[in-house]
Amino acid sequence: MIRLAGVRKVYGNKEILKGLDLEVRRGESVVVIGGSGSGKSVMLKHIIGLIRPDEGSVQIDGKEISTMSERRLNQVRRRIGMLFQEGALFDSMSVGENVAFALAEHTNMRRKEIVERVDYWLSEVGLPGIEALRTSELSGGMRKRVALARALAYEPEIVLYDEPTTGLDPIMADVINSLIHELNKKLCVTSVTITHDMTSAVKIADRIAMLYDGRIIESGAPAEIMSSDNPFVKQFVTGSAEGPIKVAGMD
Repeated sequence: MIRLAGVRKVYGNKEILKGLDLEVRRGESVVVIGGSGSGKSVMLKHIIGLIRPDEGSVQIDGKEISTMSERRLNQVRRRIGMLFQEGALFDSMSVGENVAFALAEHTNMRRKEIVERVDYWLSEVGLPGIEALRTSELSGGMRKRVALARALAYEPEIVLYDEPTTGLDPIMADVINSLIHELNKKLCVTSVTITHDMTSAVKIADRIAMLYDGRIIESGAPAEIMSSDNPFVKQFVTGSAEGPIKVAGMD
């Protein structure tokens, strides 16, 4: 469903992606782990077509998107939902208007149908009856769940999750992880999640891939990654300061 092959991206004199290869099968939940600045967000932006590679191929469902016109690319994007790191809700809109945004902008659904769809998805994320609230009235966990409802309300084939548990306490993070896992399976969507949170990765992944130095250095089932002998992977999943991955400013 998603295929990146030999993707290279350079900003100024810094090479971010150095021939990245990643394949995601239809209906699969793949989590890409890696440290800050490893290129995870850049990779995600390639998948949705916000960035075009300097070299390499980016395909969605067998179609090359890196050379598409903006019009055709927008058609592909309508098959993709995205949960942004901070939720990216519109503060000027109510909760219901936020969840309904893509439906109102990109479909011919009647208002009654949109209202019913919004009600359904807010209930699915455990927040029924809050359509009239302003986003300023929401807690961090509620904002994430509303953003998740918005990402899924359009009923996409692919969902991209950008650090879905950032800024949440452990209990609310587990609530979000459980929702993502359950809804991915219920909807049979193809999903890619980027995170540095190993608890999240293990809970929601069918497969985990580690991005380091611009490339995927290992990929496997969660249990395989957690028991990996690769020193880079082992250091990351254990969160150890000791190992081949060096922290900037430290010897």
